[in-house]
Amino acid sequence: MLQTHNAMNHGFVLVDDELFDAHQSESMHPERPARLQAARQAVAALDPSIPRRVLPARDATHEELARAHTEAYIQRIDQAAGLTGHFDADTYYGESSVAAARRAAGGSIALVDQLMAGDARLGVGLLRPPGHHATQDRAMGFCIFNNAAVAACHARAKGLERVAIVDWDVHHGNGTEAIFYSDPNVLYVSVHQAPFYPGTGAASDRGSGAGRGYTVNIPLSPGADRSVYTAAFERIVAPIVSEYAPELLLISAGFDAHRQDPLAAMRLDDTSYGILFEQLFAALPREAGGRSKPVGVGILLEGGYHLDALAGSLRSTLEAAVACTSGAGPASRADRPELGSPSASHGLSPVHERELRQVAELQRQHWLLG
Repeated sequence: MLQTHNAMNHGFVLVDDELFDAHQSESMHPERPARLQAARQAVAALDPSIPRRVLPARDATHEELARAHTEAYIQRIDQAAGLTGHFDADTYYGESSVAAARRAAGGSIALVDQLMAGDARLGVGLLRPPGHHATQDRAMGFCIFNNAAVAACHARAKGLERVAIVDWDVHHGNGTEAIFYSDPNVLYVSVHQAPFYPGTGAASDRGSGAGRGYTVNIPLSPGADRSVYTAAFERIVAPIVSEYAPELLLISAGFDAHRQDPLAAMRLDDTSYGILFEQLFAALPREAGGRSKPVGVGILLEGGYHLDALAGSLRSTLEAAVACTSGAGPASRADRPELGSPSASHGLSPVHERELRQVAELQRQHWLLG
């Protein structure tokens, strides 16, 4: 279970490693080391008085990877170590890519260990390569090992009963969904553009067997802006997370729903991501006095391919996360609507309104939604 002693409540722990920069393609590719440099700029731009501690990343062990991936797949990936090529048309590997992927997965585990030990309430993983498209037995969508899934499996192996993964990357995290599709101990929630790569994540896909209801897909048509996303979080994501009451929250934090991103067609801005974090944090379990319980929150980098948008969006997220986890509450912003107010979700297009209503209708079979 999560411990509360010695918690660094007013800052965060950070996983970063120079090996992540060594994951490089021989040709131009959207998933490039410059993304990590932009993410580091976001961290460096934070108030220097905010405590932060860099965790030494480590390689994930074979056993740790095998909780989320098949033995045959791990062996196949290992055989590519030191080589160059492609696992599929989108997913390259360079000479250091397999090593970087193992280190990224191990970094997510190191983050979870800190959160569970109570040494921090907030963790940030600047991980490359990203992970949420990687399935149990397939690399795809720029992803080799599924960092969020490996982290969640590790938390479960360490004794947690309820882990939530909220994925706001613009692409559906098909790999994460598939790994936990029949597992009631990991709630997976995805808000994504549809139709879009990888073509999965229909609202009707809600898990199977004992995991029925623990997969929540919110597919949105192109053009969704802040009002659509805040409505989705207010009406669906936050109530479900609140009812589930996770002991650990992991965010698959892709920033490619930004209006400047070259690979997608959504309309978020930098500030939107801080607001989404605030909505999520407000949904976490509360104590009798109204204070939030010490639920650890891990922010794991996924997509985001416009460098300025990535840096600004991550900074907004971290500013909100530090304020929330330190007990200071949401930062004051002139352009921030009060959560729960009509202005937070007014003016939705008929298409987006219909999509949210359809998801809510399906999810009411499993959760208490208004």
